[in-house]
Amino acid sequence: MSTVLLDAGDMRRTLGRMAHEILESNSGAEGLVVVGILRRGWPVAKRLAFLMTQIEGTTVPCGKVDPRPYRDDIARHAEPIDDMSEVPFEMTGKRVVLVDEVIFTGRTIRAAMDAVMKFGRPRSIELAVLIDRGHRELPITPNYCGKTVLTEKEDHIIVRVNEFDGEDAVVLEKEGAAA
Repeated sequence: MSTVLLDAGDMRRTLGRMAHEILESNSGAEGLVVVGILRRGWPVAKRLAFLMTQIEGTTVPCGKVDPRPYRDDIARHAEPIDDMSEVPFEMTGKRVVLVDEVIFTGRTIRAAMDAVMKFGRPRSIELAVLIDRGHRELPITPNYCGKTVLTEKEDHIIVRVNEFDGEDAVVLEKEGAAA
């Protein structure tokens, strides 16, 4: 069974609220950068950075990191992974907002923080996620969250973004139910 958790309008409003929360918490955009986690965290990060830029009237830089080379669940003897990270700005001393579309176990976030560190030593790293579905395996909690959803471990949260899927939506698919 599929349930739409957020439609395109809900996503737009949620990201707008999150942008305001991030700016308020950081007393504006000075020294703030946004880094999206590939794959679907990247378009969410671009939208947040754009919204913050519009609100503040000053550009909030946005980059992307690839957590795959830093994952703890990839065999050490596996083929090398091409790192798709792009961070075209200085990271040292900045307040980084790391963005992903969903947080589940926390392992992707841990790997992404390692990826961020290769670009310098930020003053701080905060985490913004569109959906928090629980079931952490690591002590990682988002600072900013669009929506918290109670799920079973076997359920799937599908985040569709216009850039990849032609639409914006967040869908919960319950395990064992027909899609």
